[in-house]
Amino acid sequence: MSHNFDDTTLPILGITAYSGTGKTTLLKQVIPLLRQQHIRVGLIKHTHHNMDVDKPGKDSYELRKAGAVQTLVASQQRWALMTETPDLPALDLHYLASRFDANSLDLILVEGFKQESIPKIALYRDDLYHTVDEILDPHVIAIASNIPLAAPLPQLDINKPEQVTAFITEWLYSQKSREDLL
Repeated sequence: MSHNFDDTTLPILGITAYSGTGKTTLLKQVIPLLRQQHIRVGLIKHTHHNMDVDKPGKDSYELRKAGAVQTLVASQQRWALMTETPDLPALDLHYLASRFDANSLDLILVEGFKQESIPKIALYRDDLYHTVDEILDPHVIAIASNIPLAAPLPQLDINKPEQVTAFITEWLYSQKSREDLL
């Protein structure tokens, strides 16, 4: 019997689609539904932009720009850790996921990172200029769409967040029970 020594590994599930399909819109509906199921969700969102969560003129921004490699801004309600990564060759999803506190989460949802080898739900709308085959890879475990598709995968209605949430919940519990068997 094998034993999993890395019990800080959280299940990771990608939500992948072309821009404009509604990834963020769906996640904004699904996350509260998962919370109602007492599932604690972490989120990694990929952006192609040079994003900055800090604002010019704020002390934390000025101190970070002065050369701090890591800056943690904290209040009673939340804290955020910003890490400068100009020398990293590429974003590493599993490294980013390892930054989360595994004891306070049950699941990490990932928006973007569509090339990653992680289980994914692919979103598809028929009014976009792509075919469904363009978003399918061996890691897609379900498709959420606004039309019936001929793909040999579980199909969810992209306009029914409760259905997508139920699928994610079942998937999560299957991952947990598989882990318990290891």
